[in-house]
Amino acid sequence: MKYFLVLTIALISQLSFAHDANYENVIAKDWHLTNGKEISGFFFMCKDGKVYLEQEDHSMIHFPVSELVSEDRQFVKEKMKKIADLNKKLELDKTADSTPQNPVKNSSLIILFITVAALGGIVYFKFRKTKLRYIVPVIAVGLISSLFSFTSQNWKKKLSTTDPNTMDLAFTPFKPAINTFWDNNYFYVESKGIPDHEMMAGITGWQQQVPIPQCYVGPNAWSIPLNPVIATTPVPVNTVHFIRGALAVAVNGVPIFNPYTNAGVDAYLAGQLDNFGGHSGRADDYHYHIAPLHLYSQQTNTLPIAFALDGFAVYGSVEPDGSPMSTLDINHGHFGTDGVYHYHGTASAPYMVGKMVGVVTEDATYQIIPQPQASPVRPATNPLTGAVITSCVANGSGNGYILSYTLGGQTYSVDYNWNPGGNPGPYTYTFNFISPSGTTTETYTNGFAQCDIVAGTSDIPGIEMGVYLYPNPVKDQLTIELSNDAIEKDIRSMAIYSYTGQRLFYVDHYANKINTSNLSKGVYLLKISVYNKEITKKLIIE
Repeated sequence: MKYFLVLTIALISQLSFAHDANYENVIAKDWHLTNGKEISGFFFMCKDGKVYLEQEDHSMIHFPVSELVSEDRQFVKEKMKKIADLNKKLELDKTADSTPQNPVKNSSLIILFITVAALGGIVYFKFRKTKLRYIVPVIAVGLISSLFSFTSQNWKKKLSTTDPNTMDLAFTPFKPAINTFWDNNYFYVESKGIPDHEMMAGITGWQQQVPIPQCYVGPNAWSIPLNPVIATTPVPVNTVHFIRGALAVAVNGVPIFNPYTNAGVDAYLAGQLDNFGGHSGRADDYHYHIAPLHLYSQQTNTLPIAFALDGFAVYGSVEPDGSPMSTLDINHGHFGTDGVYHYHGTASAPYMVGKMVGVVTEDATYQIIPQPQASPVRPATNPLTGAVITSCVANGSGNGYILSYTLGGQTYSVDYNWNPGGNPGPYTYTFNFISPSGTTTETYTNGFAQCDIVAGTSDIPGIEMGVYLYPNPVKDQLTIELSNDAIEKDIRSMAIYSYTGQRLFYVDHYANKINTSNLSKGVYLLKISVYNKEITKKLIIE
């Protein structure tokens, strides 16, 4: 009896308890730069040494933290600490522990506990007259504690590490409309947020927003964690959390939002979604609100159709091993046969993610960060009661759309387009509204510049390995050397592009030296056309 008493007390001593959550409101302030300039905006986030602010028109601006005066730099530091503390303390459900449990971990603990208890009992009674009997409970506690530590931390960490090459297979069918790349921490997806299927048709609760391609590229690309961590307490996807911004990105590059809108209603049930489960938001950014199950018409059914921003994949009605979908837990997913957690998309609520299983960081407005931002061109509009959208098709010039809708038995439309005002420079966005009250035109001359998806930011093997850039990083003049002189006569053109796809330099021949003194600091792409191939080199201006 003493043996089991010592063992029980030792196990109980391993338990710990969580703390309550605490949240703050959004803080608005005037920001002062070292050059004397003053900017008014709401703190959004701080990432890679830059502070991001949301202005009153919902546009985002950013600049290095080092350009702030000391008081504002301290404010940013304190704000990020508070946000980090907020997420560490998060505990939303005190009545039920919905943390996913790995069955391998639980069964291992049970088997080991029974085995150690049985063997320990035998040893104890056999050597009950010697001091050896006191060693048994100590060894048992050590073994069980070691297994618990391995399974709950190292085991989860190991199983949650994602192979980016495997992830990339899910995105491959949708290239080159999207581009993917990765580092040690994140898998990045560049897109314009526009699918290859028809948008907006079927919406009966129209907010008068229209789809405009966005620039989710470069530093504004989608970031999916490659080393997701299981959260102690999953955060629910509801009318409070994740109302702003996306909680996942589909494999076609379209973001996926909370099923609930910022008004707290189920977007699908309210008739606000098109035939594919999407619509345009307040920034005229197209996104889904439910699982994009239709992508399986272009995707293998054993591959994901999306990835949540906590790093875990989303599948449809089939498991990764090809078997039918197993029973889902309260988070709308489960551990697979390989021990890795994943979600499933269904046609009914919660549609895709019931609770965010992986650790994520929310900003003060309960939006997941980091994540890219859309660029609004015009103020948000109001609902048009009774309107039913019938189609949204690209115009003949490829620089806009014609959205048609019916209202009161009549057909009306919004014919809109965008045109560059210079390269680089702001774009002009023109909206022609043909409505019951007549035809009106709205023009916005300071819109964001449209971008292109530039695929292949890594060097291409083969003949391309014979192209050398130096110095790289470069300041004023770049030198391009060829290892094989025969390549020179085959070069058709050379161009430098920004990460947003803007062409900043072009020649129709081989150039040994290029003046780069007029380019700002940053990352660029040098593209060299050779025959039917295109060599892409990453260029850094310092």
